[in-house]
Amino acid sequence: MKGGRRRVAITGIGMVTPVGNDAATTWARLLDGRSGIGTIRSFDASGFPVRIGAEVKGFDAREVIDDRKILKFANRAHGFAVAAAEQALRDAGVHPEPSTALRWGCAVGAGMMGVEFAELAALHRVCALDGEFHADRLHEDGFLSDPVTFCRSQANNGLALLLRRFGIRGYATSVHTACASGGQALGTALKIIRRGVVDRVLAGGFDSMLNPIGLSGFVLLGALSPDNDAPERASRPFDVTRNGFVLGEGAGFLVLEEWEAARRRGARVYAELAGDGNSLSSYRITDSHPSGDGPIQAIQQALEDAGAPPDSVDYINAHGTSTPMNDRSESAAIRAVFGAHAEGMAVSSTKSCMGHLIAAAGAVEAAVCALAVYHGIAPVNANLVARDPECNIDVVAGRSRPLRIRAAVSNSLGFGGSNSCLVFRRADGMVGEGSLDTRVPPGRP
Repeated sequence: MKGGRRRVAITGIGMVTPVGNDAATTWARLLDGRSGIGTIRSFDASGFPVRIGAEVKGFDAREVIDDRKILKFANRAHGFAVAAAEQALRDAGVHPEPSTALRWGCAVGAGMMGVEFAELAALHRVCALDGEFHADRLHEDGFLSDPVTFCRSQANNGLALLLRRFGIRGYATSVHTACASGGQALGTALKIIRRGVVDRVLAGGFDSMLNPIGLSGFVLLGALSPDNDAPERASRPFDVTRNGFVLGEGAGFLVLEEWEAARRRGARVYAELAGDGNSLSSYRITDSHPSGDGPIQAIQQALEDAGAPPDSVDYINAHGTSTPMNDRSESAAIRAVFGAHAEGMAVSSTKSCMGHLIAAAGAVEAAVCALAVYHGIAPVNANLVARDPECNIDVVAGRSRPLRIRAAVSNSLGFGGSNSCLVFRRADGMVGEGSLDTRVPPGRP
């Protein structure tokens, strides 16, 4: 800990992901290397060259949200967010109260698509069926008679719904830096607790781009794996045969608390959120520099912020998208920062099972890091058969690896060159310290 700064404890975790609709299920399936990737079912993707995705399954927002007004204003990703946030608060055993609401904050990484495909399709049916756009038809058939359609599309709508749902009245912010969004939201939460602005933050990310427009955009970029016939193996980070990422959806939320406040109430602490680093690559919209420039600076900043020497890091949850350029660039960054220590430092990408959750990825993977530190195990990098020799790092292959993790790093590298890195430290004297139990779910022991 740097001189006298307020420390930050992670005391609650919630997740809705392609491998499970709660944190315990997600964690167990990641440890088993079970895939959540399959043929897209939520819309007809038969006309696309890529027909696979990592969908959240069996999720009904009405089963977890009992507020009709919130349901009315929520899109699919907002439903994931509220559900994951509910889990995290329940897991932490603490909620905002009227007397504490001003000392709570909320920081979220929000998805980039505010307007849902169904609303765009309705707009087309009303205004442009003949190929020309007719603005005068917007008021026909009641298309604009319900202002909720407009309100639901606002970039900060997800944040607003969370604030309303949980009564948070302190600092609030919504971040969108593409795939770095969730990580940067957690970094913001860390900073505002350190500064004394708030004592607790509900922080995370949510996204769903699994729709015809989202899929089309990534197909046109050539970023997605076309392995329609073997979806469970389509995401294979660091493998020499990798050929693109798999688009996913979901949400992850964490409850962060000022360390002493968490201790005083006897909270179970998963890990300390100890460091945050950010940089901008300024190389290409879609790629990091082959040398790892950009990610290198973010990792170095995060380690310095945490006061953690490189050789104290035992596990990295890599951004690991399974695209040829990303995995090589990130491997180069890891080697540049950690040097010879990288040869024995466990690295895995849980995108191998969950796909890429875009704005939610950094938050979900931060939750995975906290659980890895707490339970003493590095999740497997599924589908790795032959490691790319240009990815010269110690990838966790075959099965999850029991490992006492002193510190862990989570990388999130976004389109546009935004790079986020978070450092998690094992909490001395934490409940469960020293245990390598791989099946202990989140929740009070």
